[in-house]
Amino acid sequence: MMNGLIQRGLVTACLVGGVVVSNGCVYRKLVDPCWPERYEYLARQEVNEAFCAQVNNGHVLDQTVWNYHFEAGTDKLTPGALQHLAYLARRRPTPDPVLYLQTAQDVPYDPAAPERYAEQRTGLDGRRIESVKKFLGAQTAGRGVDFQVMVHDPSEVGMAAQPAALSIQKMYQGVRGTLPLATGSISGGSGSSQ
Repeated sequence: MMNGLIQRGLVTACLVGGVVVSNGCVYRKLVDPCWPERYEYLARQEVNEAFCAQVNNGHVLDQTVWNYHFEAGTDKLTPGALQHLAYLARRRPTPDPVLYLQTAQDVPYDPAAPERYAEQRTGLDGRRIESVKKFLGAQTAGRGVDFQVMVHDPSEVGMAAQPAALSIQKMYQGVRGTLPLATGSISGGSGSSQ
C-alpha cells in the first residue's frame, strides 16, 4: 500500500512539474517573482514624495530675502543681508538663480487711502528687487549667473523666544515641557500653565 501511494505521489509531482516547466507562465501567475522589491520600491516612493514637498519648502525659505534684511521702509540692504546674499551666491556646485523676496510688510497703512498701501508696497518691492540684483551682480561678476527675484508672502519661520524659554524652563524643572501652540499656551505634565 505504501509503495502505491509513493508511486502515485511521484507520478503526480512529475506531471505537475512537467506542466510548470513546459509552461512557465503558470508559475508566474501563481507567485510574484519580484517580491518584495516591487513593494519596497512603491513604499519608498510614497515616503519620498511627502518628504520632497518639505525639502522644497525649506529650500524656498532658505532662498528668501526677508524684510529684516532691509532697513525699515527702505531698499537699503543691512550687513546681515549682504552676508546672506553672499552665502547664496557662493553655493556649490552652482548657486540657485531663483531667489524669493518677502513682500514689504513695513509700509505704513492709511485706512483713508487703502489703494496707496498696495502701490507703496509694490513700489518698495520693486526697489528691493533691484537692490538685491545689483548686489548679486557685483558678487558674481564674471560668472554669468542671471538671478531672478520673485516676490512671495510667507509666514515668519520660528517661534517667539518667551514661550520657547518657558517650555525649556519647565522641562528642566522636571515637568514634561512641550512646545507651545500658536496661542502661546504651554502645556505641562498633568495640566497647562502659562
